[in-house]
Amino acid sequence: MADYAKSDKALAGLTPEQFRVTQESGTERPGTGEYLNNKASGIYVDVVSGEPLFASSDKYDSGCGWPSFTKPIEPLNVLESLDTSHGMTRTEVRSAHGDSHLGHVFTDGPPDRGGLRYCINSASLRFVPRAEMEAQGYGAYLDQVEDLL
Repeated sequence: MADYAKSDKALAGLTPEQFRVTQESGTERPGTGEYLNNKASGIYVDVVSGEPLFASSDKYDSGCGWPSFTKPIEPLNVLESLDTSHGMTRTEVRSAHGDSHLGHVFTDGPPDRGGLRYCINSASLRFVPRAEMEAQGYGAYLDQVEDLL
């Protein structure tokens, strides 16, 4: 098992937008995220710690303006907490090892896939294409990613 953690080096490599979203619990503008329309096969990992978060096979177009997933690839890597900011009551999701703000989870996802919608900021993620997963240390998750070849 890899050692996933937040480090000063990782934080120093973030763009201002990535820092604002992951470290200050920000939100990118809807429709602007790098991975919103990504249809490639692979996994999404925490941009800070590298811990695996979501698989492309669980990604779907919810129409909300942010990448949406039905479940985490590794449930223990995604922590939930109550968020009452902005006059709303929501469930925030953060990465367990990097403590990065990822987004929120809602109960209006596809019923046939568990009913959850993980609404995630692209700025919190780094995409690892299926072809590079083994080389980058994510080979254990290949069985959870569809082969689009």
